[in-house]
Amino acid sequence: MYSKLVYRNASAHFSALPSPAAVAGVRETDNKIYLLVKEEKRYKEAQLYCHGRGGTLSMPKDETANNLIASYINQAGLTRVFIGINDLEKEGNFVYSDRSPMQTFNKWRSGEPNNAYDEEDCVEMVASGGWNDVACHVTMYFVCEFDKENV
Repeated sequence: MYSKLVYRNASAHFSALPSPAAVAGVRETDNKIYLLVKEEKRYKEAQLYCHGRGGTLSMPKDETANNLIASYINQAGLTRVFIGINDLEKEGNFVYSDRSPMQTFNKWRSGEPNNAYDEEDCVEMVASGGWNDVACHVTMYFVCEFDKENV
């Protein structure tokens, strides 16, 4: 009887995780875990997905984190993913998905952000590690970030 209870709890815990086919492994730093999710979602849906698992869309706040995410994208054979940066609240005022302001670090590609068609409020990272503002309603894969102390 005890083993059934343990099994039930374990299966409930793991049902919150994406299917194995949707995950391209994880990458870690000293205090973060990054999870590439190979399920195409709009930006806000991707953010909700990460939040629902105790994380946020990835927020590359320095060169090390940016390079790690870029290599992750490349190793998965992808060209682009959503990351946790947007200017949804105020045009041109990009913030991280945890609402913290961007400091000095950024990896904008040449000519970006450009708010093309007056509708680019979300940010993707391309395989080179560069950032580009994109429309939030497009769907793409994304990277979640988790603090190790909260996992």
